[in-house]
Amino acid sequence: MRLHLVRHARTEYNAAGRLQGWCDSPLADDGRPQLRATAAHLAGIELTAAWSSPSGRTTATAREILRHHDGLPLRTDDGLREYSFGELEARPEPELYGQVDPHTFFASVIDGTHPGLPGGEPAADYLARVTGTFARIVRTHPEGDVLVVSHGVTLVTYLAHLGHDGRAGLGNCSVTTVEITDNRTAVLDVGFVPPIPVPSMTA
Repeated sequence: MRLHLVRHARTEYNAAGRLQGWCDSPLADDGRPQLRATAAHLAGIELTAAWSSPSGRTTATAREILRHHDGLPLRTDDGLREYSFGELEARPEPELYGQVDPHTFFASVIDGTHPGLPGGEPAADYLARVTGTFARIVRTHPEGDVLVVSHGVTLVTYLAHLGHDGRAGLGNCSVTTVEITDNRTAVLDVGFVPPIPVPSMTA
């Protein structure tokens, strides 16, 4: 089977540089062309299932993609939610990055060793829910092409669990493909951002 992992489209909090874990914000207008390009890129794949985090930004992204896949239902799972930033939710990113080195911080979240931010979730709990959820999706769909729309840290955490170094991060609306067979799991096409078509110029 193949997992087509998509990070949600750019949001207003992304544009404003605010921490966005369990909190939410609407999709940004300037991110919609990229979302349409990603949806068109995936239109030729015969998806057999579609999953998303229940956050508004992920379900809105998934529904745009599924416009090209008539009748395919969208299922949500809390295990696909983003890491919780606790009391820092929706706060400007410098409030966190002024306290911790972001590379060290996110590395400790991804490997499950960070104790958790005030009011947030311990990284060990986060790692367990992310890896457990993806394992359950794979067991549920042993064949076919499955769409999973989730969040930047969550997707990088899963890829790190598979042995991929995801320190470079994943762009909004990027597509990463994971191929799973009886013998191996291969991470393919990491973070591919489909090009936005350039409007044709007419005389």
